[in-house]
Amino acid sequence: MRHTWGMATPIIPVTLVGTHVILEPLAHAHHDGLAAAAQDGQLWNLWYTSIPTPEKMSNEIDRRLALQEKGSMLPFTTRLRDERTGEPGRIIGMTTYMNIDAAVPRVEIGSTWNAASVHGTGTNPDSKLLLLGHAFDTLGCPAVEFRTHWMNFQSREAIARLGAKQDGVLRAHTRMADGSLRDTVVFSIIASEWPMVRSALQQRVSKVREH
Repeated sequence: MRHTWGMATPIIPVTLVGTHVILEPLAHAHHDGLAAAAQDGQLWNLWYTSIPTPEKMSNEIDRRLALQEKGSMLPFTTRLRDERTGEPGRIIGMTTYMNIDAAVPRVEIGSTWNAASVHGTGTNPDSKLLLLGHAFDTLGCPAVEFRTHWMNFQSREAIARLGAKQDGVLRAHTRMADGSLRDTVVFSIIASEWPMVRSALQQRVSKVREH
């Protein structure tokens, strides 16, 4: 889709359907599925992330929906998609557009986690393909940002593998739940890079599907 700059598309809840996943607007009804997904791998034990425990999932849903009301976040629930029927399956995690600047428009893709059992199954590149495609092709973003903890080497590698370029490091940038200060690594993809990034992601999704 060719976007006309200056004619912004509203950044509002939308369902995005991919090959392996479906991204649905976050809702309170997703609570039990999200709690079960977080339990899959006990993801909250990764100290360099901020993944809620099942007991705190309701608070996390409330937090994300409150930020949506303020216009700074658009949160999604990630579901597996049945490739035979196309129907939505079990809930496997969460992702968002965050730090939204509607005037540019510009978004950050972040606050993302998936159940441990689906890591390496193509769900993450498929999710990123959907989010980046909507950001660049529908919303008309000139750039999309990614941020992660300096010590989260898995996340840094995954972001770089998307084709994002590292913009810099914000040292002692924010405080973690345990009181420690986080050095934040900032990456971005700009609109002129999107066709190349899209092709690479499509190939990764297709290869997983063939297996």
